Amino acid sequence: MVHQYKNNGYNIVLDVNSGQIHLVDELVYDIIAMYENNDKQVIIDTLSNKYKDSEYDYLFEGDGIDEATRRMQIAEAIDAVEELKAEGALFSEDIYEDYISEFKTRETVVKALCLHIAHDCNLACRYCFAEEGEYKGEKGLMSFEVGKQALDFLIANSGNRRNLEVDFFGGEPLMNFQVVKDLVKYGREQEKIHNKKFRFTLTTNGVLLNDSIMEFANKEMSNVVLSVDGRKEVHDHMRPSHNGKGSYDIIMPKFKKFADSRNHMDYYVRGTFTKNNLDFSEDVKHLAEQGFKQISVEPVVLDPTDPYAIKEEDLSVIFEEYDRLAKYMIDKNKAKEGFNFFHFMIDLTGGPCVAKRLSGCGSGTEYLAVTPWGDLYPCHQFVGQEEFLMGNVFDGINRTDIVEEFRATSVYSKENCKNCFAKFYCSGGCAANAYNEHGNINETYDIGCEMQRKRVECAIMLQAVGAEE
Repeated sequence: MVHQYKNNGYNIVLDVNSGQIHLVDELVYDIIAMYENNDKQVIIDTLSNKYKDSEYDYLFEGDGIDEATRRMQIAEAIDAVEELKAEGALFSEDIYEDYISEFKTRETVVKALCLHIAHDCNLACRYCFAEEGEYKGEKGLMSFEVGKQALDFLIANSGNRRNLEVDFFGGEPLMNFQVVKDLVKYGREQEKIHNKKFRFTLTTNGVLLNDSIMEFANKEMSNVVLSVDGRKEVHDHMRPSHNGKGSYDIIMPKFKKFADSRNHMDYYVRGTFTKNNLDFSEDVKHLAEQGFKQISVEPVVLDPTDPYAIKEEDLSVIFEEYDRLAKYMIDKNKAKEGFNFFHFMIDLTGGPCVAKRLSGCGSGTEYLAVTPWGDLYPCHQFVGQEEFLMGNVFDGINRTDIVEEFRATSVYSKENCKNCFAKFYCSGGCAANAYNEHGNINETYDIGCEMQRKRVECAIMLQAVGAEE
């Protein structure tokens, strides 16, 4: 499978199965487009006629190009394309479907937990999927006993895996910070006993952030997610406190200080854009201008009837925003003021293994969410949906059918993924979003897919620009 597109003056060809990227001129771009469905002579005839005018002489070598020379050089370019195919760099075969089927039958272990340390929040974000931290249920804070049992559950179900991950999530986890501290201490004690290594992370809205919390996080948290939506007017409208007042002026000085204290590594500021701010590239720019180097601003996922929901009619504007942002990042990189934008980060040379890229985030199998009462769900976005209640940290998993359903998912179990050029980069997308739209985790969140494909195109273009500089 080959995907071709034009972006920022580049003619880009992605060989999907090999991952090879080719930057080509217009002639080779057209040859590749015709290659699979036309014989060599048809390609030569068609393109010789298309590029016969002198304005296209720059595509050919030599002065005063005549038709015979033009046809000869087109033939040579076709031969070059054929060589790339023979090398497995173009039109390569998909060899992974059988492999991923075998991979999916392996026994999995739990390697990560999302601890809902607080089902409560001190903000009232208008788009919150967690319903201000209550997740379709009641407010509550996780006790140390439940959290301790969750860590014990993780250790007991992690097999031989040494490195384990625990994210302190909410609601707002800083509303229950003493338990966070106590659980980190307990986890560090268990590392020595069980030969495990915990990687703790924290997601916070920053309202309760202070110097002592920052000091603790810098010592114990491998990564910190700081929630801010961008420009003050956007953030204050979408993320007010319960009394209706904005939170931007409260959190922004703290977030700047926190990012500085972590040397602008191992954190990111994470925003959400909605129908309210389709010009979200301006929010990314604002965060970059505030000095942040690790930035994520992601599209909201809401019921289509919600006034803030993104709809198909918004996609053209969103695509333009991604292009605008990519060009802004090129300029910032040239000025030595670059930053990372989470959705444009693609490792074309390494990155996750093929199995991981084809099978997704591991929700429901390797990654689980734990409520304040110890209930287990496939991930934080399924919490509160009783049909996905898998068990609890005291008794273990009793809904093995849910585990098997999630284990079986991959880009090959989803019809919309099989022929999508972005499947190696999105891993089939978010199961929760697919379920909420279609009632089936083996479907895809269609609007999200459209945005993902655009982000992949921009990300590859940025890599191309960087390679040429």
